[in-house]
Amino acid sequence: MEISARNALKGTVKNVSPGAVNTEVTLELPGGAQVVSIITKASADRLKLAAGKEVYAVIKASDVMIATE
Repeated sequence: MEISARNALKGTVKNVSPGAVNTEVTLELPGGAQVVSIITKASADRLKLAAGKEVYAVIKASDVMIATE
């Protein structure tokens, strides 16, 4: 896979929760952190997402905010 996005996080699908239009996908990254993404149901079906499948969370954003308490 070649992609221009600078942040591609490899993980394992932990949960797929389909809705009428969108699907919530939870990935577990090495070390236990989780990333949750909302994608179209059509995309989730096309990618054949299921628990245990290795995938990438690709993040492309012009801004990344940092916050402190």
